[in-house]
Amino acid sequence: MNNISKVFSAAIEGVDANLIEVETDINVGLHSFNIVGLADKSLSEAKERVSSALKNTGTKPPSKENRKIVVNLAPADIKKTGSQYDLAIAVGYLLASKQINDFDSKNKIFAGELALDGALRGVSGILNIARMAKEKGFDELFVPESNAAEAAIVNGISIFGFKNLNELILHLENKVVKNCQPKTEIKPSFHLEYQLTDIADIRGQENAKRALMITAAGGHNLLMKGSPGAGKTMMAQALVSILPPPTLQEIIEITQIYSAAGLLNGNSFIDWRPFRSPHQTASPPAIIGGGQNPRPGEISLAHRGVLFLDELPEFRRDLLEALRQPIESGKAFISRAKNNLVFPAKFILVAAMNPCPCGYYGDPEKECRCAAFEVLRYQKKISGPLLDRIDLQIDVPRVKLNELQNKNHDNSAGQKLAENMRKRVIEARDIQKDRLKDFDILTNSEMNSKLCDEMIILDKESDKFLKDIFEKSLISARGYYRVLKTARTIADLENSKDVRVPHLAEAFQYRLKETD
Repeated sequence: MNNISKVFSAAIEGVDANLIEVETDINVGLHSFNIVGLADKSLSEAKERVSSALKNTGTKPPSKENRKIVVNLAPADIKKTGSQYDLAIAVGYLLASKQINDFDSKNKIFAGELALDGALRGVSGILNIARMAKEKGFDELFVPESNAAEAAIVNGISIFGFKNLNELILHLENKVVKNCQPKTEIKPSFHLEYQLTDIADIRGQENAKRALMITAAGGHNLLMKGSPGAGKTMMAQALVSILPPPTLQEIIEITQIYSAAGLLNGNSFIDWRPFRSPHQTASPPAIIGGGQNPRPGEISLAHRGVLFLDELPEFRRDLLEALRQPIESGKAFISRAKNNLVFPAKFILVAAMNPCPCGYYGDPEKECRCAAFEVLRYQKKISGPLLDRIDLQIDVPRVKLNELQNKNHDNSAGQKLAENMRKRVIEARDIQKDRLKDFDILTNSEMNSKLCDEMIILDKESDKFLKDIFEKSLISARGYYRVLKTARTIADLENSKDVRVPHLAEAFQYRLKETD
């Protein structure tokens, strides 16, 4: 007797899903149950979960069959890891052993983990699988009930969620047909309840708030330098509160990354801008991504949001230098002997540092105790090429005590200021979206040099001013274009069609720190 079945599942590789064929062969021979096709340890244990789940569902499990059972996961050159294949293996076995009626499996994908009693547990990467299924032309996706809302974000494919294996069997045999999951509706909003700090709560620091607004409007990188306790961390956290709500496409991108990493934490989607703040002791794979089973790093988890590096000089030098390429390209490339992976990483880098080891170099009120060579060595921990990629570099002075203790502080004025900043940022982003709609980018910071030359036309006065400061300041070619992009954002905030001298002057003064 020789029975073979074929159903489909999916493998998560990085943040992408690959189609996997699950072939089940039941043949004459001594009893054995083997899973082949480059399966890891967690997947080889699936046979025990599947056997117990089938037994407790009321069907005849493989352990009762005096036959040789082989499950092949193809293609065999893709490493299979995770527990999402359980459901496909169980369905494939039931088909091969003819315990359920034959059905057309060509347009169906199965993904889910089985509990020993036959219940279905949620798995990571379901949104990624749903998008792949749609692109490959599949009509139906069968998942655990806890994953159904996440998968239903994708249009054009029917999603079915089940509590247990028995429900799925009854559905496939048309005995108790279950309705497909309704489309998951997403309405982007600021989600201030998720923010650590609202910019309305920050007192003083008007120059820093201006820099934060420019950063939010154009997606630029920002470095804040100041004494300990000046409020650098608080302002970095407040930046997220003035970033515009993510678009539907951005929500899908963010959710795919968090789903693949298993970090949705019960949410069906992530509809707010992420804020990631890794510790200085984090390893390069934790920040950039990778590992034995490659996972997204902090720069990918900050995609379309903010990556905050506090005490920047305390991070490892090789890690900081590894950030240079993702900052430029918006992608993290993970190279391995067997394959190469690409993780999305379009983030706003916000960094904070003290001016010296003791933190008080240049402070008008407290004396610095560091020797000159200590200050120089500390500041040299940040390389010139990395600084060159940071558009805005500002000094953050300490807030005066009387301003902190001001009992007459007008909270309503702070709220109005915050609302005005959010409104201006959204308007500037809308201008950029309309201007850049044909180039598949969203913000000024994403423009390359060629696009800058096409999109930013200067009049004679502005062109002369830019040439003068370029010759006198000795900024790099990269710095030249970053000044242009920052000036374009400042002009967008003022709803100015053209970039003028005041816009260029303000953009340039944010880069003076690198030449001090």
